[in-house]
Amino acid sequence: MGKVQLFEIRLGDSRVVYSPGEPLAGTVTVRLSGSLQYRAIKVSCIGSCGVSNKINDTAWTVEEQYFNSTLSLADKGVLTAGEHNFPFQFLLPASAPTSFEGPFGKVLHQVKAVIDTPRFSKDYKCNKIFYVLCPLNLNDIPDIEQPNTMSITKKFNYKLVKSGNIILTATSDLKGYIVGQAIQLRTDIENKSGRDTGAVVASLLQKVAYKSKRWIYDLRTIAEVEGSGVKAWKHAEWKEQILVPALPQSILQGCSLIHIDYYIQVSLKSPEVSVTLPIYIGNIAVNRVPLSPSRSIQHIPSVVVPSAPPEEEEAASGYHPMDNVSIPTKSHSQQQPFSYAPGLSFQEIRPDSEQTGSPNHPTLCLSTGATVPYYAEGNVVPVPTASSLILPPEYSTWGYPYEAPPSYEQSCSSANSSISNGN
Repeated sequence: MGKVQLFEIRLGDSRVVYSPGEPLAGTVTVRLSGSLQYRAIKVSCIGSCGVSNKINDTAWTVEEQYFNSTLSLADKGVLTAGEHNFPFQFLLPASAPTSFEGPFGKVLHQVKAVIDTPRFSKDYKCNKIFYVLCPLNLNDIPDIEQPNTMSITKKFNYKLVKSGNIILTATSDLKGYIVGQAIQLRTDIENKSGRDTGAVVASLLQKVAYKSKRWIYDLRTIAEVEGSGVKAWKHAEWKEQILVPALPQSILQGCSLIHIDYYIQVSLKSPEVSVTLPIYIGNIAVNRVPLSPSRSIQHIPSVVVPSAPPEEEEAASGYHPMDNVSIPTKSHSQQQPFSYAPGLSFQEIRPDSEQTGSPNHPTLCLSTGATVPYYAEGNVVPVPTASSLILPPEYSTWGYPYEAPPSYEQSCSSANSSISNGN
């Protein structure tokens, strides 16, 4: 840098994360080996969002700006050799949206400084990124404390001439969760056929929509748990839980170019049938009276679904009693936010595997998973990605477990053992 040995921006108390409406203070530091003539020294505080049609492309197709303030730290003069400090302070607007970074766009907040030198001389520039976190209070969302239920009935054929019905009902204990919270999930499956079903799978899905010249959808499976299938003429119940890892919040208030949504999808592999529960991920947990054991989710009544008229097979073979059974869990797949999912690869995309966290940059939270085309709208084709989502350090201070959460059966067994030992 020639005469300029150091040119940097330091934020007060080495802070990285701020809230909307807060003052942001810092210092621009310049260290010189000799005198430097300048026309002006300025500092700017900028908040903006950019979206591109191409993955990891910073040539934005569409942009919007939230704030842009500039202060003049020094007017025309000469800086002598040595170190010079120029303090500054900005007031962040109350409408500043939460920071976000994804493969097709980002909400970026930064401080920029420039030393404007005389004509034909090189200008000096530096910048410092900071993060804004506008907490999403789940209690502001209507009916957020209520159970979330969805049911579907599907008729299917098998063995060429036979037919049957599957009634799939999924219920979550709430409609909103925070990082580190367990989603308590109950699934009821009525197999009104003479054929066994395939495995049942519950997935936590993330959908990020980017508004460019057209809508671009990045769809990911964040976590997944699989249970066994249901035997013929059985009414099965499956109780499981999915732990919410470090994720961006559902609503980027004030940002019109990036929308984030989350879903719980419960599906059968054979016959193919699924239900989808929209949920919210926030920062402030739902306020509710703790449920006693007698009021916990396992006792939430099933949704009453009208029965279809008897099918040909039922009429021919007579009445078939529906035995009640429980579905055992086969496997958990909880994506770890600090590493790529094992075995996941996309030939078209080669993410930088050497990106790591540092004191000046938050740890990367990698939300990787298979693309889910279920949510595609119009003629837009979902794009599979393995790119990182960068989260501010204070999205969660909760320690992420490196093992899947215990199943419902394991939790009950542990509780029963504790009660027995206490007696």
